[in-house]
Amino acid sequence: MTQSETHGPIAVVLGTRPEIIKLAKITELLGDDAYLVHTGQHYDSNLSEVFFTEFDMRAPDTFIGIGGQTRGAQIGNGTAALDELFAKLQPSAVVVQGDTNAVLAGSLAANANEIPLVHVEAGLRSFDRRMPEEHNRVLADHISNLCLAPTDLNVENLRSEGIREDVILKTGNPVVEAVERLMPDKTDRASLLSERGLVSGDFVLATFHRPENVDTKETLESILSALAGLDVPVHLPLHPRTQKRIADFNLSHLAEPLQIVDPIGYKDFIGLGAESRLIISDSGGVQEEVSVYKRPAVVIRRSTERQEVEGTFVQRFEPGPELAVKLANEVDRSIERAAELANMPSPYGASQAPQRSVDAIRALVEQTP
Repeated sequence: MTQSETHGPIAVVLGTRPEIIKLAKITELLGDDAYLVHTGQHYDSNLSEVFFTEFDMRAPDTFIGIGGQTRGAQIGNGTAALDELFAKLQPSAVVVQGDTNAVLAGSLAANANEIPLVHVEAGLRSFDRRMPEEHNRVLADHISNLCLAPTDLNVENLRSEGIREDVILKTGNPVVEAVERLMPDKTDRASLLSERGLVSGDFVLATFHRPENVDTKETLESILSALAGLDVPVHLPLHPRTQKRIADFNLSHLAEPLQIVDPIGYKDFIGLGAESRLIISDSGGVQEEVSVYKRPAVVIRRSTERQEVEGTFVQRFEPGPELAVKLANEVDRSIERAAELANMPSPYGASQAPQRSVDAIRALVEQTP
């Protein structure tokens, strides 16, 4: 008899590419007890379907189409739809991951139905309330019955906000298992480079999509100009949001020197990352991933919630007139940085985080009347 037959299914709510990556193994380990809900926040097939395929995840049991809506509509409509679903399904727990609108919608719906809430990747803080994601993760943590924190720093963040000790568990980050499982071997990476006309150690892999970087013409212009001015090829899988803004702001001429391609799957992305000279991104997940495959990175952000890697695997710069010089300097010293990082352990633990998370989720369910 499965746990879901005695306690009800465990609802796993996701809506974006990072959530698929970090919840894939957890969902697999939950097996038949998992009820998978996709809110559709990422609805482009290159940002969703391909990741389900790569991680061999089964199709979602329920799909809620909130993609393309405003943040408020995504949270409001997602909460209403999940509230209705949970009232019928009566799950024994709800699992959310990270800081997306899907996280807040799932958290509020679980709370409204008095269902135990589990937050995977709890305790991350940028201390920057300009970030929508900061609000999402703080609210989720404070109504969770179980906060699964990746690092000691995340645990301390939760404690400092008055979250009870018995709600907090340090697990490590599921991204470590994901990278180790899907990283292509050296032969496959060589083929990947050949297909794309790239040379190992002689290109920059770039990706950026955050509103703070792409929704203002001046900011987007400074990033594109800085990338275009580098003296190594820049391979740029372009997020649909960024592509639209480049067209809206008439900045296509700045993108011409860059090797722009469609968004790529996770396996290819980390394979390219492992062979790159430097990664330049505004992604949260990339900051974690480089600590697993030991490549230097630059994050273009006003703030970061991954302080564990800032100053080691990651250097952080804000957009602006000095960005071009700063990026050029990082390219120049990237080989030296890579040598320094080669034997540095990842602060996100080993590959046991998914199993630790599932063990804690099952224990919570068993303890709940």
